[in-house]
Amino acid sequence: MAQEGFDCVVVGSGPGGYVAAIRAAQLGMRTAVVERDRIGGRCLNYACIPAKAVLRSADVLGEVREAGEFGIRVGEPTVDYAAVVARRQKVISTLTGGVAGLLKKNGVTVIEGEGALAGAGTVRVGERELAARAIVLATGSVRRPIPGATFGGRVIGTEEAWALEELPGSMAVIGAGASGAEIASAYARLGVRVTLLEALDRVLPTEDADISRLAERGLKRQGIEIHTGASVSGIEPREDGVQLGFGERTVQAEWLVIAAGRGADVQALGLEAAGVELDAGGLIRVDGRMRTSVEGVWAIGDLVAGPALAHKASDEGVIAVEDAAGLQTHPLEHADIPRATFCTPNVASFGLTEAQAREQGHDVVVGKVPYGAVGAGTVYGDRTGLVKIVGERRYGELLGGHVIGAKATELIQELVNARALEGGYPEVARQIHGHPTLSEAVMEAARAADGWLIHG
Repeated sequence: MAQEGFDCVVVGSGPGGYVAAIRAAQLGMRTAVVERDRIGGRCLNYACIPAKAVLRSADVLGEVREAGEFGIRVGEPTVDYAAVVARRQKVISTLTGGVAGLLKKNGVTVIEGEGALAGAGTVRVGERELAARAIVLATGSVRRPIPGATFGGRVIGTEEAWALEELPGSMAVIGAGASGAEIASAYARLGVRVTLLEALDRVLPTEDADISRLAERGLKRQGIEIHTGASVSGIEPREDGVQLGFGERTVQAEWLVIAAGRGADVQALGLEAAGVELDAGGLIRVDGRMRTSVEGVWAIGDLVAGPALAHKASDEGVIAVEDAAGLQTHPLEHADIPRATFCTPNVASFGLTEAQAREQGHDVVVGKVPYGAVGAGTVYGDRTGLVKIVGERRYGELLGGHVIGAKATELIQELVNARALEGGYPEVARQIHGHPTLSEAVMEAARAADGWLIHG
């Protein structure tokens, strides 16, 4: 079999893979990206992007319903779900087409098929063999069932949930992490009767407790029936729906969505034969430069440890190919990666929660300010949001930032940047913020942490 020669071969074209491929090409490498499905991977085609498209439709519906509060009189809106689906597909095709265009512009060769490691410096794709001095594995993750459940029929994962062609009457969602909360929030606002089940004691259980509390309150206002501490058992698929039990209760719904975690998509990669080591959790073991145990092979994104986030995968792709090109790189600090949940209310965070900071022995100081404390919260109609800063008292270090409310996913970046630039909450407290903006709540939370809150 004749080999095709490249400097870099990237397996997978999601946010990690396509960014790695483009960066490799920018660095002068002859680069190929292998994709077995659609350019853009799961994130652009089935997960992140379709999710946000549907969520945005739910956001607009909510804004129309609240228009009367701003003096705008409109009739009761209705949901044309076929149009929601059409827009979802348009958003997907626009973005995947854009990625394909970027790959072409940068001279990246796109190879359709399933890639697997096939010996030193080689990737096999069907009958083709690609030789490269740098191979980047970026195949992402796959849905994972819970014990006692199998996917099929009316039992679906998050990808299928966002791809529904018709708006159901009811839905049960297992898992109240970011993905489950987003699905529940979107469909409840679009008129679906939603039951959200979480085995742990609160929704968004990895977020700060104050944020989780406000998130649950907001989700309940959308009509979502929430059960925490709920261990699901007795899942019984039926032709027209699913019945499931938890504790002494049962729930019936047209669809059961399992959003309780995902696993690395490694089955087709031939890792064992190639000698690529996995950790105890089934993820590929890498160092800070994203190097695996096999020379010339890097792994990124959901295949490796750390939060399963598209932007984390993209940055790791840059690190991997820059390392392959001989450039100096720096390992990611997982705690400093911003986390975002696009339910209503928006939730965003980075770093340590208050509880984690105290458990680690820090001399903790906390600054909390509601959106209502600054003018923009009242002007724009969101007084219930909250900015919470977790800091270290002696040196003013930013240990964590937590925001819930409108534009939280945008506001968090200021605190991430401040920490990255070695600033602390005292510096944020003294930076001039525009008025009236929601960002003033970030400044006031920093002032609260520093002991001189003005508007509170």
